[in-house]
Amino acid sequence: MGHDPTVAFPHVPGHEFAGVVAAVGSEVRRFRGGERVTAPFCCGCGGCDPCRSGLQNLCEREYQPGFDGWGSFARYVMVPWADVNLVDLPEHLPFDVAASLGCRFVTAFRGLVDQVRVEAGETVVVFGCGGVGLAAVMVAAAVGARVVAVDIHDTKLALARELGAHEELNAHQADPLEGVRELTGGGAHVSVDALGSRETFQQGIRSLRPRGRHLQLGLLLAHDADPPAPMHEVIRRELTVMGSHGMQARRYPDLFRFIRSRDLPLSRLIGERRPLTEAGSVLASMEDFGPVGVTILEPDRT
Repeated sequence: MGHDPTVAFPHVPGHEFAGVVAAVGSEVRRFRGGERVTAPFCCGCGGCDPCRSGLQNLCEREYQPGFDGWGSFARYVMVPWADVNLVDLPEHLPFDVAASLGCRFVTAFRGLVDQVRVEAGETVVVFGCGGVGLAAVMVAAAVGARVVAVDIHDTKLALARELGAHEELNAHQADPLEGVRELTGGGAHVSVDALGSRETFQQGIRSLRPRGRHLQLGLLLAHDADPPAPMHEVIRRELTVMGSHGMQARRYPDLFRFIRSRDLPLSRLIGERRPLTEAGSVLASMEDFGPVGVTILEPDRT
């Protein structure tokens, strides 16, 4: 789409992946080859101030496979600073499910659990039920929150219900703000903009009750890059507006325990399975928010 200045053509994308270690560099100590692994899409160097404080997802030298270098749509993908960034996969977790965690599920998990720290009994409204929105629905419901899902497609809202949403609102059929306030008794404790637009950003903030927390997960790009914020409401009602960027590799064991202890049906997040040769058309379809769930691209085995 041209939003990332680090991408130069020719280019191979792909930043959500799982696989087997094929080879290691001379400075790698934790891996020898043959291990089943995944990696966060934001890789940290391990040596800068944020990394040393445990925030490898905010690394000053951050490297994103598929953006800063060629990604996993190739036969091999390079993961830098492997001892910091490679994550051992549990034996019970298949590669397709591990890849679907990618940037969407881990971003939702860190945003809701580590950033806004949603609690059982709170109300959470999720604007946008694409991959990251459905992951946010699943995580919030697993924590014990009451979840309201908002989208303009009934098919995505139906899947959100399957994944734990208690209520759904079609924003084409009714005013989502009025609907959220009615369903939550005056406003949600937590709002999540999982789409990334001026409209959903502002709706998320305005759907909160006093001292509510807004979580921005959807990227705001192009004409949505600098949306005006309703700061009068933020000040008057003491709201918190927070972003979340990926997740550190060190948090993956906690994520895996969270998933297994709650028996989360991660495979339900997977929508279509398409051959890697169709990657271009699949990526183009995302501009219109067409795919339901996460599309898995599978390499040709012949």
